[in-house]
Amino acid sequence: MLSLLDLWFGDLGVLRVAAGGFDSQSHVDDLVRTVRRYRRPAVLLYAGDFDPSGEDIARDFIARTDCWHATRRIALTPQQVANLPEYVPTEAEARKLRRDPRAKAFERRHGSLVQYEVDALPPDQLRNLYRTAVDDYWDEAAYQAVLEREAAERQQLVDLADEWGQR
Repeated sequence: MLSLLDLWFGDLGVLRVAAGGFDSQSHVDDLVRTVRRYRRPAVLLYAGDFDPSGEDIARDFIARTDCWHATRRIALTPQQVANLPEYVPTEAEARKLRRDPRAKAFERRHGSLVQYEVDALPPDQLRNLYRTAVDDYWDEAAYQAVLEREAAERQQLVDLADEWGQR
């Protein structure tokens, strides 16, 4: 997933993080330090599996990081899952799903016990979901100002290197 996000949004300079499963505390701490270093409101846009653990992983991650100005799950949502082909798990997968301690609460919230991976969405649909979410927070004027400042700073470095080389 991270390689897709890099491909889609790497040129925008937005922080992209992969968290698979319940993330380690050291990774959470590193991320919080990184977010705080920017000293501006941070928005978490995330996609997760639609199953008991997938929902809880997101809840746990958000609670342990606690550094977000806003959070938004862009996938998988109950509405998106309703438009996907029905997935029939193998008996082993169904047993594992039923054993999940979060299964009963998930079933009460959603009416059934199901499991869908984020990969069930076509990549172009997932990209569009992320793009729409990023656009809700994106400030093009600020982005262009940063690009101009970076270009000016690069030129200063080139000028300094040229000057240094002439000594």
